Amino acid sequence: MTATSENPIPLRSERKPLYVQVVTQPALHGCWAVNISETGIGLIATPKGPTEGPREGEELEMAFTLPDSRARIRGRGVVRWRHDPLEREESAVTALGISFQSFEGSDGVTLKRYLLDHQLYVAVVFPEEAQMRSLREALEGHVRLRFASSPEDVDLLLGRGDISAIMVCGRDEARAVALVERLALKRSEADPTGAGPASDLSPRILYCAPAVPTRLVELFNQGKIFRALTPPLEPLALRQAVLQASRELGMRTEQRRAALELERNLLRERAREAPRLSPQADVTEEPGFRSPAMREVVEMVRVAAPHRVAVLLQGETGTGKEVLARIIHRLSGRSDLPLVVQDCGALTETLLESELFGHVKGAFTGAVVDHPGLFVLADGGTIFLDEIENTTPNLQSKLLRVLESGDVRPVGSTQVRRVDVRIIAASNRDLSEEVREGRFRSDLFYRLNSFTIDLPPLRERPEDILDLARHFLAHFNRTLRRAASGLSEEAEQILMSAKWPGNVRELRNCMERAVLLSTGEEWVTRRHLPPNLVAGARGASRQQVHASGSGSLKERLEQLEKEIIREALERNGGVVRRAAAALEMDPVTLGRRVRRHGLISKDS
Repeated sequence: MTATSENPIPLRSERKPLYVQVVTQPALHGCWAVNISETGIGLIATPKGPTEGPREGEELEMAFTLPDSRARIRGRGVVRWRHDPLEREESAVTALGISFQSFEGSDGVTLKRYLLDHQLYVAVVFPEEAQMRSLREALEGHVRLRFASSPEDVDLLLGRGDISAIMVCGRDEARAVALVERLALKRSEADPTGAGPASDLSPRILYCAPAVPTRLVELFNQGKIFRALTPPLEPLALRQAVLQASRELGMRTEQRRAALELERNLLRERAREAPRLSPQADVTEEPGFRSPAMREVVEMVRVAAPHRVAVLLQGETGTGKEVLARIIHRLSGRSDLPLVVQDCGALTETLLESELFGHVKGAFTGAVVDHPGLFVLADGGTIFLDEIENTTPNLQSKLLRVLESGDVRPVGSTQVRRVDVRIIAASNRDLSEEVREGRFRSDLFYRLNSFTIDLPPLRERPEDILDLARHFLAHFNRTLRRAASGLSEEAEQILMSAKWPGNVRELRNCMERAVLLSTGEEWVTRRHLPPNLVAGARGASRQQVHASGSGSLKERLEQLEKEIIREALERNGGVVRRAAAALEMDPVTLGRRVRRHGLISKDS
């Protein structure tokens, strides 16, 4: 499969709980999607071994069919994270988070339109004519209804992959009870093949009948039925019950995804080899830490790391705040305990509060078990709160309480648990300005501001650019299985002249692109770099050649000759013989000058 169109991807996109089969290359056995958005897809699979399928950082091709529309989507993605079970069991599944990179043809547009138009689907089983009319009137415009008259019809509807709730109507009590028991059994037992959805990611069950049999009361008490409804129902009450049941599936899917990603992060953190950044290691030898500006940052890190003091990292997006937080954790006395990372801009206030502080069973719809929260999981270790400026005043007050007393109270609980957690916060805005504008609590800011480290942007530390570029080139050679030989002289000059508004992250993405475009043991040249980067460097170079008065005549003529040869090569597709003909010179002589100037190009 070849991806033929690149699609701009927004930073955030609402996930839809769609359960559809996915075909991947490299192949993953028993692979299903559990959520889909414009930016990515969450997968569960049953690989035959922990090495089957793509690893983190690797690319894969995928194809899946959208429910109802039957549109086939084909595209490429990269594995952001992968979580394998600790013990291989029949029902154990591997979870993966995939970021979309590109789509085939117009498939990206098709997916976006589908997700924008997507509504929740509810299956209604054994309804009478009057019930069908009342349900349509109450739920029209809120959910889409699919009616079924037999268990076989229900199986077909569930196979669609987009049913979020099932309403069983019970005029025939025995038939309705048998169906509910059958659905509850499917929901509580994983598919023996491992390909079936987890029980808490199955559609919610509602039972609607004049009387509720004792057996269904037992199932309700076991949490296998979402709600029992007794007719006649007011349209508003019916609508609220159905919408709550439907939306809970999306919330549970997101919670499961976040929990799996957190567990993977904790396992990876414990397994990571730490000697490279041990207290005895020379941190300044790390790529990007050799400039005077970053050496000053490292000195501040060394001062702060051994103490429990809260650290606030401030810097533009992409300057490496999370990298620095991990170094602080490893240089502290807490390095044997977890470092937990949470992006405060990635979740809504309700979900973020639940993730940070935990919740108790029954605290809200979908809270079927107790959840300890990230502060409890990080007890004794460190928690890194990225983009803390995105938190609400209500959440900021609770964070202040943890900072001051260490007290954590789960959502819905009256009990308080005390934790010992070191907090590292990060912001890409000036928090003091956020305080003046009334968007951030001053009392929390002053607690976080006890030790602030400002990370300089990459444009202010050009000494680090080439070191970082070579580091990323070697990294992507390994992860993408390429063999790029290194940076040509012209590529180095372009990298050094760039402004890097996206900082280290932009440089990383630039080198990933260059390595992907390289073939064999090819050197990275300007044709491997992003066009906007090359255009900016060309403008700067021309300005330097024509406007600068510095340098000897020989040096300036050499630079002018280099620019003329470069432009000739670009106009002639990089073919030296054609460029030589255009310049009316001998191809051998031009080839020699191309190599001398570092303008490495293909010849014909």
